[in-house]
Amino acid sequence: MTLPSDPVASLGIAGFADALRRSEITSEQAVSAYLARIEILDPLLCAYETVDACRALATARAMDTLLANGVDLGPLMGLPVSVKDLFVIDGLTPHAGSNLPIQDKLGTQEGTFIRALKSSGCIILGTTRMVEFALGITGYSLSRGTPWNPWDDQQHRLPGGSSSGAGVALASGLCGLSIGSDTGGSVRVPAAMCGLFGLKTTKGLWPTDGAFPLEPHTDSIGLLTRTAQDAAIAFNALNARINPSSQTHHASITPGQLTLGVPDNYFLDGVDVEMKSAFEHALSVFKASDVKQLSLHVPDVDGRERYFPVAMPAHLLSWLGEKFFLEHQELIDPIIRARIEKGIGFKAHHYLMLAEERRRHIDAAKSLFDHVDVIVSPTTQAPPQKLSELEDSNIAMQAAMGMTRNTQPANYFDWCSVTLPMGTNSDGLPFGLQLNGSGSDDSRLLAIAVALEALLDPAVRPKPFRGYKLR
Repeated sequence: MTLPSDPVASLGIAGFADALRRSEITSEQAVSAYLARIEILDPLLCAYETVDACRALATARAMDTLLANGVDLGPLMGLPVSVKDLFVIDGLTPHAGSNLPIQDKLGTQEGTFIRALKSSGCIILGTTRMVEFALGITGYSLSRGTPWNPWDDQQHRLPGGSSSGAGVALASGLCGLSIGSDTGGSVRVPAAMCGLFGLKTTKGLWPTDGAFPLEPHTDSIGLLTRTAQDAAIAFNALNARINPSSQTHHASITPGQLTLGVPDNYFLDGVDVEMKSAFEHALSVFKASDVKQLSLHVPDVDGRERYFPVAMPAHLLSWLGEKFFLEHQELIDPIIRARIEKGIGFKAHHYLMLAEERRRHIDAAKSLFDHVDVIVSPTTQAPPQKLSELEDSNIAMQAAMGMTRNTQPANYFDWCSVTLPMGTNSDGLPFGLQLNGSGSDDSRLLAIAVALEALLDPAVRPKPFRGYKLR
């Protein structure tokens, strides 16, 4: 069976938008190409939970008709996208990665973000798989299946989570843009492990109504794209609809204007040797382009180790209800069930103490950005591991801890954050470079990412997957 080429990958979002307006491609043609690719590749990759083919084609035709009649909805018009399976979308059943009957709890009302996505003219191809209740970072899911990381077609490697399907769908050319969520790294980790760019927006910038809530004080919506430029275009277009009074566009930033904060604590502990080498190489490339670097100490970063193991189960249990959880617990992935179950024994005063500690730590960390523009680190401690390695519980725990160690601080401190591709290891597996920015400075962070991305080697793509070219 012939695999159509990815209609957006070679063009980028801006190039696709131009081609659409020059009538070199139609939205219907792009959607048809992605649906054909999904039909061929997704049985192997398991990225999608639901494919909404008929409605995607109908919406694409409507976008083409609007454009032909002079109605232009902006740079995302006609772009085929995937959405993580925790958003309420008209006509689709959200599962939040679970087999539990949670649909009545989620309701049927689309939230602010999905309405903005649709009003921007995006075509929703379907929903992507995720770790159950977004409570896992490796991407492994017993409940609804673990997507296959396309960077290795011989060994089933972890895709990263909890937005696992989002990363796999984009990396394998099954959509032009992926929507995910990030509570402790759930956009950045799959982006890094699938060789992509990932944006975690500042908590509260984009409302999370109409989406499954894991931990409302740190939940945020994010984007997975191929480049920082794609992310900046998508972010600015969506943010203009969600926050129309905000100023989102930043002027181009030159490397000589920047000062990078390089942590002297925590963020390099336990990092894979090749990952550390790639990070140091990236810093040397930046330095050669007059990017200033400042060693700094990030205070209280270990607070995230105390906060998240309590806050996540506590909030999730409060949403599910203890009675509902206990009645349906046999339907839950045993690993996820054990994490939730711990919340039953937590005491309210202990959680409130941790929440107050976090508030103090947020305030104390704000001054870090008085001296630097962004704080840089590897995104994860290691490249994607084999799924089979999780059979050893000790390795599984180490893998999960290594994936959240560098990403959770941004959620803990209320920062915005991105990951961008940083080369590959000797086995051809991708590395990610993380940039943390001051909270609510998302647009500037993206402008910085665009400037730094241009200094690095172009991101490589996965090799052909079982004979199919993914580009």
